[in-house]
Amino acid sequence: MEYRTDDATVYAVNGVSFNVGKGESLGLIGETGAGKTSIALSIMRLLPDRIGVITGGKILLDGTDITAAGESAMCDIRGEKVSMIFQDPMTSLNPVMEVGDQIEEVLLLHRPEMTVEQRRKKTDEILEMIGIPAERKHEYPHQFSGGMKQRIVIAIALACEPMLLLADEPTTALDVTIQAQVLEMMNGLKEKLGTSIVLITHDFGVVAQTCDRVAVIYAGEVVEIGTAYDLFEGEDHHPYTQGLFGSIPNMNVDEERLHPIEGLMPDPTILAKGCSFADRCPYAQEVCFREKPHCREKNGHRVFCRFSKYPEADREEDVEYE
Repeated sequence: MEYRTDDATVYAVNGVSFNVGKGESLGLIGETGAGKTSIALSIMRLLPDRIGVITGGKILLDGTDITAAGESAMCDIRGEKVSMIFQDPMTSLNPVMEVGDQIEEVLLLHRPEMTVEQRRKKTDEILEMIGIPAERKHEYPHQFSGGMKQRIVIAIALACEPMLLLADEPTTALDVTIQAQVLEMMNGLKEKLGTSIVLITHDFGVVAQTCDRVAVIYAGEVVEIGTAYDLFEGEDHHPYTQGLFGSIPNMNVDEERLHPIEGLMPDPTILAKGCSFADRCPYAQEVCFREKPHCREKNGHRVFCRFSKYPEADREEDVEYE
């Protein structure tokens, strides 16, 4: 996936491959600028017109490749089968519409067979489900706190009970208490509705609390993918994952300073011939700059590094989101 401008071409997502099962939550974790949001926007087909381009691969939704779907078909898919929670609830809600009308709008578009009374009843049920009294549906976004705004955005995303929910850092702007409540609510809704979730975050604590599986993203590529247990307790990790853990305070170790990853992410307008992390990797050798690392795997835990302890994987997955 590329962003093509008059000045340069940005290679934002390069050969990313993963799948999400029914009722499963997958975390995408990495630094700002790693390409996590671009992956979500590609799935939603909401890339900027004439600038954002999906150059290859497939995005499979329930077995159907949606990269070939027209805009009319995507309008039916968005909200109905796939929904997205954007980072800032302040910019996701219409400030001059009652919150109840904004939830009803989704039902009006995707459930035209419902009567007015049925839509209103469904709106009341959704608000109660996310912990907001139904009588507040006539209020406007500015009358709610940040945490409640995020709950309303989640309510809009879940109004039609989609197959897949893309959550782009849904708790970043919230305090710790409200963050915990929102994550608990999302977990509860996943269990109740069977919705699959792709959670974009840079917070390992959120990943540990919410995700079944985790993909570590660096420079538009998946460098490691496995279960949450693999990530936190696995015997082998990509050097980038090791660096991320080294940047987090460890309450069990008495250290004066953290160990951040040296250097900066590579220029996204230049595709690396070899490993994209080689410039920052403390273990890099000459071959790392020349050749892409092969995937190494053990019990489904995949690490894209030639110095991984795992045996080389027999096959590569297609680029697909199921």
